[in-house]
Amino acid sequence: MHKGFPLHHFMNNLKIKSHPNKKNIKKPPKDNGAGFTVVFSTFLVLAIGIIIVLSTGYVGLNDIKMARNNIYSIKSHYVAESGIEDSLVRLRKGMNFSQNNSLTVDGVSATIEISDSVGGSRTITSVGSFSERIRKSRVVYTISTDSISFFYGAQAGDGGISMENNSRIRGNVFSNGSVVGLGGKGYVDYTVKVAAIGNRIEGLIVGGDAYTHNCKNSTISGSLYFSGGGQENCTALSGVKEHPVEEAKNLPVSEEQITKWKNDALEGGVFENNYVVPGGSSSSLGPRKIVGNLTLQNNSTLVVNGTLWITGNITINNGAIIRLNSNYGSTSGIIVADGRIVVVNGAQTQGSGAEGSYIMFLSTNTSIDPAFPAVDVFNTAQGAIFYASRGMIRLHNNMFIREATGYKLYLDNNAIVEYEVGLEDAAFSSGPGGSWEITNWKEIE
Repeated sequence: MHKGFPLHHFMNNLKIKSHPNKKNIKKPPKDNGAGFTVVFSTFLVLAIGIIIVLSTGYVGLNDIKMARNNIYSIKSHYVAESGIEDSLVRLRKGMNFSQNNSLTVDGVSATIEISDSVGGSRTITSVGSFSERIRKSRVVYTISTDSISFFYGAQAGDGGISMENNSRIRGNVFSNGSVVGLGGKGYVDYTVKVAAIGNRIEGLIVGGDAYTHNCKNSTISGSLYFSGGGQENCTALSGVKEHPVEEAKNLPVSEEQITKWKNDALEGGVFENNYVVPGGSSSSLGPRKIVGNLTLQNNSTLVVNGTLWITGNITINNGAIIRLNSNYGSTSGIIVADGRIVVVNGAQTQGSGAEGSYIMFLSTNTSIDPAFPAVDVFNTAQGAIFYASRGMIRLHNNMFIREATGYKLYLDNNAIVEYEVGLEDAAFSSGPGGSWEITNWKEIE
């Protein structure tokens, strides 16, 4: 070893130098499971993504299906409602209709059923169907009516009732004036009540009870309820009983009601002339005000579609028919005249054809002259009610009616008034084209 040479230099010279590229050689990584985790995580994310996409698509398809079903259902509902509305228009305007019919709107169909009229009401059921989606609606349609109660077969105001031989009232009678049989006997099959002090029954055969202040030449099968006047040749099989005098009653149709009916007629317009239905022809009319006379010539027919107001006279000649439109159902109709009403032999007056339907002829004329009364009826009229608010009703020989109410009544020989129980609560309508109301409208199962 050379003297003075440092040992550490020697040692450094003995070290083996590293390979010049040793620093670029990488050691293999240790495999501790990290690669599998990455792959699994990626797959899981993809799977979840696919599930989310599929779920979203399924929900979307369901939403589309539900939306489509909802649209179909809505279409069915609205066509069902359209069927109801179409039927209401037809009923309200008195148009022709079939009780079982159908309606198609934009390719969607509804089947409609309209019931018979019962008490002035009909039920309309409409079923809409589109792509097997069914919706049903139902409505109760009622013609607005005015209820007038006729409790008596005959009722008179202060003018009272005159009855010729063998004339008959098969019902109860109420009169503010005297009830007198002329030249023989008049018959009242049930109870007769005469109001006010001083009035009387005379020349009657009464099948029930009699209430009166005075009684003369009468036979009463029931009791005589006597209020302190005179008795002369009166027999009461069930005895005589004291009773307070009967109070007068107003006639059942008020002046306000008559005005309302006239206004109902005005809604259909005004005809400024005489209205004549020529012999052998047919016509329909109403609601309408006629400024003039209404005349039905021989063998003519007039169908009443709504309330009529005639400012002049009404004459219904031989063989003529005046009747209500069948759409009135079981309700009754009104014809008001400011002049006289004359129904001659062979004429017919009819309701709608349904049970409980009548046509009421009402005169506001004031005549109480038997030769020219306010209402002059020569022929049997089972489908009519006659009313004279201020004048006389005269019923001629051998004729038959259901009810008569007036200021004064005059029955000729053998004339008969036969009361019908349904008149206790008669429903008068302004007609199928008049006022109406919906009492119930709902969807049903």
